[in-house]
Amino acid sequence: MMSFPETVNRSYAWSTFIYNIGLVMTASFLIGLSAQLEMRLPFTPIPITAQTLVVLMSGALLGAHRGVLAILVYLAAGVSGLPVFSGFGASIHHILGPSGGYLMGFAGGAYIAGTFVERGWDTNFLSRFSLMLLSCCAIYATGLLWLGFFVGFEKALAMGLIPFITGDIIKSALAAFLLGGKGGLLNNKLP
Repeated sequence: MMSFPETVNRSYAWSTFIYNIGLVMTASFLIGLSAQLEMRLPFTPIPITAQTLVVLMSGALLGAHRGVLAILVYLAAGVSGLPVFSGFGASIHHILGPSGGYLMGFAGGAYIAGTFVERGWDTNFLSRFSLMLLSCCAIYATGLLWLGFFVGFEKALAMGLIPFITGDIIKSALAAFLLGGKGGLLNNKLP
């Protein structure tokens, strides 16, 4: 028979585990939902979506490890047939296709955002904004490299970076605002 402190510790560990699963699943759901807010451009296979904002927020709010886990759950859901990719798409073809590098780069973006916030480097709007831009760069690095294999590296910048810069600057600023500080809406980080 377990002692009362052992029972409490086991119960606490179990509830923490369930709590973390809930956070990761919620973030994965929101990433999939944000993929449906898309706009297609005729000259690029990469859609404009709200995913970048949700990925950055997931990493920053959940932390590096839970943020990356949320991305991996999202990708696994799409590969397994759930319609979570843009345009309600589902299959391995989205990962292996031209936009797959961006999808894989989400993990790096979430990790960077989470790591810097965990270390307390998000003290003001400018630092949070810079952090979000750096996280976007991780997504772009993987995405552009992958896209280059499909369209050629000389076309990758014109098709996979330039049309998206303004939107990602706006998303980074919005994430920096929402994350906290005196003017932010979410000034408490999740445990």
